[in-house]
Amino acid sequence: MTSFVVVSLDWMGVVVFAITGALVASRKEMDIVGFALLATVTGIGGGTFRDLVLGLTPVFWVRAPEYLVVCVGVACVTFFTAHLPQSRYRILLWLDAIGLAVFAVGGAKIALTAGAAAPIAVAMGVATATFGGIIRDVLGGESPVILSREIYATAALVGATIFVALVSADASATTASIAGFCGAFALRAAAMRYGWTLPRYKSRPGRSPEDI
Repeated sequence: MTSFVVVSLDWMGVVVFAITGALVASRKEMDIVGFALLATVTGIGGGTFRDLVLGLTPVFWVRAPEYLVVCVGVACVTFFTAHLPQSRYRILLWLDAIGLAVFAVGGAKIALTAGAAAPIAVAMGVATATFGGIIRDVLGGESPVILSREIYATAALVGATIFVALVSADASATTASIAGFCGAFALRAAAMRYGWTLPRYKSRPGRSPEDI
């Protein structure tokens, strides 16, 4: 069951993020090669970074090239259907939220399976969840979602932390995965819906030598 959960999360995250990459390509009116490029780097970028940092070589899509095939397939389908939704950007944001939550849990799980300590597993969950989206936005000429005022990476951090904490407490992988996904997605969804942000640094005058 544990292996099934890991594989399912990985596939779900890849497909959802690949769709978001293809949607960015549609917003930029790219050709089908551009669709395939953005879908692929978005779908597998975070997992590639995770595997390289953890020393899991060859990376997952080299061992299982069907990930590449699926990303290209998703890009082709989106190329012919991206015009159907009324608001592609809104759909992109919600799919990105789903992918963020899935990869936060899946990345943390794979890190734990590889023998990483709990803090590293949480960090890998956050990296897996955000790295593909960063590549997508940079290549697509979009303002990176991770730099938006709304809560983004923090949602991935919450989801990965919930998952790792529950696994450390001997909860089942399925229970921990569902709880971690729900925690990350709920926080990201609420941030989008209500405009939640973390406190930001505000510039203020420096102190003079007499004040020190």
